[in-house]
Amino acid sequence: MKYVVALATALVLNATANLMMKFGVRRFAETAAAVDGGTAGLVRMLLSNWVLLAGLACFALNVLFYTYALSGIKISVAYPIMVSGGFAIIAVVAWFALDEALTWGQWVGIAMILAGVVLVAQQMQPVRAG
Repeated sequence: MKYVVALATALVLNATANLMMKFGVRRFAETAAAVDGGTAGLVRMLLSNWVLLAGLACFALNVLFYTYALSGIKISVAYPIMVSGGFAIIAVVAWFALDEALTWGQWVGIAMILAGVVLVAQQMQPVRAG
């Protein structure tokens, strides 16, 4: 069970990181269209964007939780859950918070992906020491 919790935590952190990076990039567009200071100016701008930095921190934490989850869950199960679950979370949040349009076909696709995740997760068995 602790590996499942770690995988779920990694999934949420990964989706959160991607969304925070998107929100961070939107802040760039609002504050400055271009960087006049070259590479140093770009680095300063990146370091001053707390949303982007928080997203990067979420990626780092994601790696820790996902690595731990892989010590107890087969990668053939963990990776599809991580990728598909993250895709569904991001698509729904993008629709809700970023006003990204989703067609009915995309909604059906998301539902099918989630159904696939359920089928994959039902086959979850502990990793055998080998």
